[in-house]
Amino acid sequence: MSEANIQRAAGGAPEPATAGEIDQYLTFMLGGDLFAIHILAIKEIIEYTSPTTVPMMPHHVRGVINLRGAVVPVFDLLVRFGKERVEVTKRTCIVIIELPEQSEHQQIGLVVDAVNAVVEIPKEDIEPPPSFGARIRAEFIRGMGNVDNHFVILLDVAHVLCADDIAVLSQATNAASDSAVIPSYAHGCS
Repeated sequence: MSEANIQRAAGGAPEPATAGEIDQYLTFMLGGDLFAIHILAIKEIIEYTSPTTVPMMPHHVRGVINLRGAVVPVFDLLVRFGKERVEVTKRTCIVIIELPEQSEHQQIGLVVDAVNAVVEIPKEDIEPPPSFGARIRAEFIRGMGNVDNHFVILLDVAHVLCADDIAVLSQATNAASDSAVIPSYAHGCS
């Protein structure tokens, strides 16, 4: 998967602001912080279900789920950011994103503590990533969106899910679909 394709699907790096242009982002809580992903990368939001573990996967890959017949790897963003897993609650969800991978699309589940809302952020209200002080690596941050005088961390999925992670997730998907039957899951998040 090319870096350019991932960036297009995930909103990529912020482009120079054109007056009046507005983008939509899905906001969610993760480890007590407010994050957002460009809405074009979001396929759906489902209720949390325990993924089936796949041997020999990195710690930040929780496993795979069966989403209406498709094996979808589940990625723990908080662990990817170098933090400890948090307890699953009633509000924990899996955000299904879709990234282009060569001629197909790769669906990936991201565990989040709670989904908040879809917000509109004018491009002129998006600041570049901070060079210091962020609790996660700067290359994971697409920018800082100003929403109601509060900053929201806009994630750059192209960097959070690097090419090596995508390859590992593809292996997990292939291994799971070749070996075990994974319980089907198709209910939305409330």
